[in-house]
Amino acid sequence: MTGPARGIAIPFAVCCAGVALFSVMDAAMKGLSLSIGLYNALFWRALAGTMLGLALMLLTRQRWPTPAVLRLHLLRGMVVAAMAALFFWAIMRLPLAESIALSFIAPLIALYLAALLLRERVGRQAIGASLLGLVGVGVILSGRLRGDYDADALLGALAVLLSALLFAWNLILQRQQAQCASPVEVAFFQHLVMLGVFALGAPFWLVIPPASAAPLVLLAASLAFTSLAALAWAYARAEAQRLIPVEYSAFAWAAIMGWLAFGETVTPATVAGALLIVAGCLIAARTKRADASGHQGAHVEAGTV
Repeated sequence: MTGPARGIAIPFAVCCAGVALFSVMDAAMKGLSLSIGLYNALFWRALAGTMLGLALMLLTRQRWPTPAVLRLHLLRGMVVAAMAALFFWAIMRLPLAESIALSFIAPLIALYLAALLLRERVGRQAIGASLLGLVGVGVILSGRLRGDYDADALLGALAVLLSALLFAWNLILQRQQAQCASPVEVAFFQHLVMLGVFALGAPFWLVIPPASAAPLVLLAASLAFTSLAALAWAYARAEAQRLIPVEYSAFAWAAIMGWLAFGETVTPATVAGALLIVAGCLIAARTKRADASGHQGAHVEAGTV
């Protein structure tokens, strides 16, 4: 194995593991939500994640963030809280693989949010890619509109799309956070803010879960932290363009976990729609890489003069 290939192999493998662990976490949260209710699944996972994050903050002696960074943590935590509530509400009504396939539209939405919030340019090819992604969403939804009409499942699909919109915003905030905070700090404050948001509903909905639910709560919180750490480690050691396609393996893992844990099947419409959305995302990513390469080449030439 050559040097560059060997250099990418370990980060690639770790990234694959991180994506797989996220899919297992989704399955754990679906099972937890079905057994103790969505609100309690979200609250107790946030509490367990906060305690784990606090321990890691103390163990690694993280510094307290500045007020500006705290505001960023607060904003992203609230966005993620709403995003998680919508997504996990949806997967209680949809197969895991279908939910993941619909959520793949998020990177395409992020193109336009980046243009709006970061003043980035959206080219014609990226617009075409986003239209291809929308066709993919339409193909998946068409499977819900044919045959037996299931209004609850259709609401679940709409909830995933709203969650994807928030996830796209989350991607922009994550990009800003990465420049000013460590992965441990980001994970801790994300869980802490989510806990604060969900605590608002405690007087109305909070119940002590049965002891049998404790392993799933701990599993979901541990998987969330482990997968975040794995992905952060991988992306710190390899170019994003080499690792981004790994994210789409989540569809396969979601299909496997949905089948094993809940007996879910994957429809042809879901597979076809997922392929269209992924194709659109890859075209958009390729366009951005070409633009970035052009800028980098200009910088290199200027530096060699």
